[in-house]
Amino acid sequence: MDAVPRALERLEGFARPDVPLAPYTTYRVGGPAAVLAEPRTVEELLAVGRAAAATGLPVLVVGRGSNLLVADAGFPGIAVSLASCSGAADRIDVDGTRVTAGAAVALPVLARRTVAGGLSGLEWAVGVPGSVGGAVRMNAGGHGSDIAASLLHATVVDLRDGRRGTVPAARLGLRFRASDLADEQVVLDATFALRPGEVADGEAQLAEIVRWRREHQPGGQNAGSVFVNPVPGELPAGRLVDDLGLRGLCIGTAHVSEKHANFIQAGDGGTAADVRAVMEHVRAAVHQATGILLRSEIRLVGFADMPAEARPGVVW
Repeated sequence: MDAVPRALERLEGFARPDVPLAPYTTYRVGGPAAVLAEPRTVEELLAVGRAAAATGLPVLVVGRGSNLLVADAGFPGIAVSLASCSGAADRIDVDGTRVTAGAAVALPVLARRTVAGGLSGLEWAVGVPGSVGGAVRMNAGGHGSDIAASLLHATVVDLRDGRRGTVPAARLGLRFRASDLADEQVVLDATFALRPGEVADGEAQLAEIVRWRREHQPGGQNAGSVFVNPVPGELPAGRLVDDLGLRGLCIGTAHVSEKHANFIQAGDGGTAADVRAVMEHVRAAVHQATGILLRSEIRLVGFADMPAEARPGVVW
């Protein structure tokens, strides 16, 4: 029996074959997952790990897909959505200035909820279209702060061996838009240490961040900033792209945003190949002109020419 039917047999009741992943990403392009699993409990999530081990299929946790570009050929493994998982639910628990949020909680929701509760420290997240789990994995950030600034610890389950435990922030290897979490290590929730704040001040800050983003960043089919700033806080990747006159550059159905040069827009009915082509054209042009090789913030999945990252994962 082939790997996919065997995986589906092991995941009966919460997995489907050949499911398009485009609706699960903010680019809204890309092909299907061989299997899409939507576990409802942590035990079903662990069953995904056992199925992957038994079949040799790779695993991809899609989250809200806000930093993901899936190839048109799709993902030849088990994609996992935690939206229905009770162990990573849309819950937010507040204990004084400590806040624990499930992996599926949207960052803007968390930002607004904490401000409404008189807490400060996550206002920056109101404009980030991701989930808590994905934000921990990539150390999401903006407006002078990031996840690492207030994260105490995260509950992580390792699909390779079923281990589940609390990992202190210091052991997650958080750095600019990255962490040491392996693909098989899934964040279930995260606990943050915040500060007391005035609700009115927090709401004003939220409004200003939303206003700034609407003025300076495009909406539509994109995944936010494409390239990591070579020198955080000093040399924005968007400036390098802009200096080369690449705003509006179009390849097929994708183009560099006219509003922000570090955003790439996908078009309706477009392809991941076109988005990737724009990314590579921009990267090559910047490298040729400046000697700087831009690193992508976007995770590329299913592209045949992308070498697998050798990431051993977090050691507890």
